[in-house]
Amino acid sequence: MTASLISEVTDTVREDVKAWQNRPLDELYPIVYLDALDVNIKVAGRVSKRAVYGVLGINRDGTKDVLGLWIGEAEAEGAKFWPKVLTDLKNRGLKDILIACCDGLKGFPQAIEAVYPQTQVQLCIVHLIRNCLRYVPWKDSKAVAADLKPIYQAATLEDVETALEAFADKWDETYPTISQIWLRHWENIIPIFDYPMDIRRVIYTTNAIESVNRSLRKVIKTKAVFPDEESVFKLMYLALNNISTRWTRPIKNWKAATSHFAILCPQRFRL
Repeated sequence: MTASLISEVTDTVREDVKAWQNRPLDELYPIVYLDALDVNIKVAGRVSKRAVYGVLGINRDGTKDVLGLWIGEAEAEGAKFWPKVLTDLKNRGLKDILIACCDGLKGFPQAIEAVYPQTQVQLCIVHLIRNCLRYVPWKDSKAVAADLKPIYQAATLEDVETALEAFADKWDETYPTISQIWLRHWENIIPIFDYPMDIRRVIYTTNAIESVNRSLRKVIKTKAVFPDEESVFKLMYLALNNISTRWTRPIKNWKAATSHFAILCPQRFRL
């Protein structure tokens, strides 16, 4: 391949990435998942570890759609970063999100409240459990994990509160941090209890976007350091094009989930 042809191909991909990042979005995505992966980028001659944030939307039909990629700044982003991402989504036509599932991203709940005030922020329960188990030595981890189960598998909100109290009575003396983590994030843990057991997994875990990121990591691991941000977007865009060819069917239990969206949010979601 000649240098001029390589340059032509690179320019085409650059335009494709730009068009994809700015394309119009649906007015409503019932669920969006947020997650990040780290890459090394050369910035001003030095290697800088940067987070690439992805937003995966589930559309009305239950199929997946990566809404965009954003690279966080080197300094702590949080409060400044998320409003930019959410405003970008809004400017591209996304008017409403029912549930945003994330891994306790710093500054995200406040930002979504400002841009999409009706959206429920659901903390990923899988990440929450992992976070709790970081405070537990290996010898007790199985027992603590087993005792957390009645909390997130409770049938009703009342049962959740009872299960958390029981957990605190048993473990607070040894590991007081765990029940405090649940109480601190309570508002962003409980939205799932509005839904029946069989569709909670659709809502309460970021597995869908983590699966995308696992595929992306396989692609980017061949590149130890990216020369610039543009090269990150190009490679990930091409990889996502390949990954998305497999997204031909709705996610599991989607029909049941839509029935409950219609009951809980009748003005915002109609069947």
